[in-house]
Amino acid sequence: MTSVQVDSNNDGSEAAESDEGYERGLGARQVQMIAIGGAIGVGLFLKAGANIEKAGPSLILMYALAGVIIFFIMRALGELLLYRPVSGSFAEYAREFLGPFFGYVTGWTYWLMWIVTGMAELTAAAIYIHYWFPDIPQWTTALVFLVLLFGLNLISVKLFGELEFWFSMIKVTALIGMIVIGLGVVTFGFSAAGDTASVSNLWDYDGFFPNGIGSSLMTLQGVMFAFLAVELVGVTAGESKDPEKTLPKAINTLPWRIALFYVGALTVILCVVKWTEFTADLSPFVAAFAKIGIPAGAAIVNFVVLTAALSSCNSGMYSTGRMLRDLASNNEAPKRVGELSSRRLPAIGISISVAFMGIGVVLNYVVPEKAFVYVTSVATAAGIWTWLMILISHIKYRHAVDAGRLPASKFPAPGGTVCSWIAVAFLLMVTVMIGLDPDGRISLYVGAVWAVLLGIGWSVLKSRNPQIAERRELAYAEK
Repeated sequence: MTSVQVDSNNDGSEAAESDEGYERGLGARQVQMIAIGGAIGVGLFLKAGANIEKAGPSLILMYALAGVIIFFIMRALGELLLYRPVSGSFAEYAREFLGPFFGYVTGWTYWLMWIVTGMAELTAAAIYIHYWFPDIPQWTTALVFLVLLFGLNLISVKLFGELEFWFSMIKVTALIGMIVIGLGVVTFGFSAAGDTASVSNLWDYDGFFPNGIGSSLMTLQGVMFAFLAVELVGVTAGESKDPEKTLPKAINTLPWRIALFYVGALTVILCVVKWTEFTADLSPFVAAFAKIGIPAGAAIVNFVVLTAALSSCNSGMYSTGRMLRDLASNNEAPKRVGELSSRRLPAIGISISVAFMGIGVVLNYVVPEKAFVYVTSVATAAGIWTWLMILISHIKYRHAVDAGRLPASKFPAPGGTVCSWIAVAFLLMVTVMIGLDPDGRISLYVGAVWAVLLGIGWSVLKSRNPQIAERRELAYAEK
């Protein structure tokens, strides 16, 4: 890691650079919106349609259950972040508490998660464009968005933060508006949907679990995909102006965000339109507003879900560049990958990541009808690994604190290691569900190939640098 560099600007501002060489250009306003945006993505706006087909109204319960687990994960991460806020985040914690190999695997797997998530978001964006321009090939739209976001990510971290702020503002404002309008339809019965809108839609059509509890549980793979990116707030730690204040605040607002934007929004939508009318190939929000009949309402919602997809892809480019730099700083990736540009951005790492995201453009050309299902399955599996590493690192950290080897964090997770163990068990159950799903099973095959590639890479790294496999004794008691 580079040494601390303090910028003595005449304006009296805080250090312009973090101890990793990054510019601390993300303010509290931007970090808050990045955290909020991470909880609202294409997994809710598009994939929820397929999950409603499988689970009916019980999908609301699946989101609530998964939301509790996500909060456990984020509080565990929050405790680690306030112990040591670094941009490498979970990879660094895995490296410290589980050993160099696990840091290496976690860093590269998180990079893979965002690569395939970026592919999924590009695919979703192309599908949304079909709403207005059905004749444009998916791969063409995906390529245009890829190039546009790539250029924006090479300008500055402040621009990234500002872009994410407004992307998230659009999503938040629109969702609140949807909920208010939906409640008005259910309560006062106005619009074309007013005659059939009712709270009883949640149980009138074959009950709350219309296809059985088993079918509902099988949606957990898609539900967990919807929550990918909430951990992104951890990656911003190295570029946040005041991480000890902004990060806890961002994490502590997670429960109400999940309750409002997921549980609340889905409950309202399923009251307005009975679940049997939704299909996998259309956003349930677009379908609901098309039925309500508000002029241009469906088109506006389609624009909102398009910004959600672009927001997530934008975040993917941001996080992959930072993760590659962390790997390079630990000799787990070529040194050149970790170099910063004159704007203090990991431009080479971002460029490499974007090149791999381009595979998504190819998938949209070859298998446009299956591209979204395949890449979301792989992203979910990679995300589960990342979350497991956060939880296990948290458990190890707590044991070290109890033994007096490390200082206690200023932001301890409620429930301590108990909640982390509950979350571990839940994630292992979801992994089993992925294995039982014929479409989702492809992620396990990809995971096996990925494990082999990582094993080969680790062997090469050890042969070139034997010290890389030695556990580093990190002392951060005096920070």
